[in-house]
Amino acid sequence: MPPVSSDPTIRRAGPADIEVLAAVGVQTFAETFQHLYNPEDFSAYVAEAYAPARIADDLANPAKAMWIVEIEGRTVGYALAGPCGLPHPEVTPACGELKRIYFTRDAQGTGLGKTLFWTVMAWLQSDGPRDVWIGVWSENHRALRFYDQQGFEKVGEYGFPVGETVDLEFILRRTGESLRQDAPQFT
Repeated sequence: MPPVSSDPTIRRAGPADIEVLAAVGVQTFAETFQHLYNPEDFSAYVAEAYAPARIADDLANPAKAMWIVEIEGRTVGYALAGPCGLPHPEVTPACGELKRIYFTRDAQGTGLGKTLFWTVMAWLQSDGPRDVWIGVWSENHRALRFYDQQGFEKVGEYGFPVGETVDLEFILRRTGESLRQDAPQFT
């Protein structure tokens, strides 16, 4: 595990963070997935997915929340959560979804991902237990192992289009009661 040089900060994102969220979103998506797509499809996808207007809409939506992880004033990760939008027949309006959680390559393996994950899970459970869903690329074995260790189970699949490429995504779910029981207590 690479050492973390100073105390990281995890904080809720706000409107002043739109540009940095757009930049870290494109950077982390590129570091993780750019090799899978032709350049035109990749560029079109990130231009839409990480557009400042889209981030502003997410931040303005009271049913969603975003977090930023910073080390020495540099953003190294972020997360987005809100109502579940995954295509599964058991999704209800009460379900939550961890929509995005990404770190820059140099911040991976530091343990910050688990801390950010539980920060998001606490927020998703803040109004009481509810099922939490996650869509994960089928070839992201590291993430799949992590979510398995956190008690998520595969309950479905769907196609995630990025231009001409359609990735196989796994739909994972964990019940609200099991999340509440296992969540670490932060002080």
